[in-house]
Amino acid sequence: MPQQQQQQQPQQRQQQQQQQTVPSIAALLNQQLHRGELQSQSKLQPSEKKTVKRSELLKNVAKFFGEFAATAVLVYLGCMGCVNSSSIINSPLQCSLTFGFVVLICIQCFGCISGAHLNPAVTLASFIYELISWQMAILYFVAQILGGSIGYGLLVASMPKNMICNSLTPMGACVTSVASNITLWQAVIIEFLLTSILICVCCGVWDLRNADVQDSVPIRFGLTVSCIGIVAGQLTGASMNPVRSFAPALWNNSWEDHWIYWVAPLTSSLVTSIAYKYGFRSKPENPKILGITQP
Repeated sequence: MPQQQQQQQPQQRQQQQQQQTVPSIAALLNQQLHRGELQSQSKLQPSEKKTVKRSELLKNVAKFFGEFAATAVLVYLGCMGCVNSSSIINSPLQCSLTFGFVVLICIQCFGCISGAHLNPAVTLASFIYELISWQMAILYFVAQILGGSIGYGLLVASMPKNMICNSLTPMGACVTSVASNITLWQAVIIEFLLTSILICVCCGVWDLRNADVQDSVPIRFGLTVSCIGIVAGQLTGASMNPVRSFAPALWNNSWEDHWIYWVAPLTSSLVTSIAYKYGFRSKPENPKILGITQP
């Protein structure tokens, strides 16, 4: 019996060594195969990265020009509807409806390209809402300022001078100004609250709970702008949009109380979007699928 045990021990050792060598060989084969896959992937990665970068660059360029064109159309058509002269009189109601309809047109035409923000306050809210990066937000700001300025320039080029600046509009056509019986701080409060309503509408549209009712978005925004314009257009111009006020002021060199139309809308956008984001927003179950980055 002891001799048999001594004979079995070397056999068991050999079997254990064979069992140890088998997985090591398999591991080596797997390593070689894995290395081959990595090498093939490394060869494809640069071209894939270039393709991705090109596609992203083209998308960003399209977004820039989409936002540029949308803001130019907004200022050109919207301000054309506010021109007043001895022969053409546009009532405050007509001006408000005009801007609402133009917003509808811009969102319908350019919403699929850039989102048709048309407004730095909306872009700021979109950034806070984590829908765009800070780089894209800056790109949108530039596009909006340039687009609005070009849009009003086209209006000046296509209209007689006496229709741009006259006794009815001494500061220039479509220049936003504070009514004589409204104090500056009252104007700030009005513009702040009006912009807050607009940003609430934006956040409501972006909310995932409204994802299945997107077809009416252009109509909703158009009616919102028209309603706010009808209510407060004669008080402060109901701008809610720094670029919409900046372009006419630039071309007519009319800067009286202009700071209101930057400070109030942007501050309102900041406060309202943060409040909605942390107070009311519905978070997606899988943010990666929806392309929304959640904190």
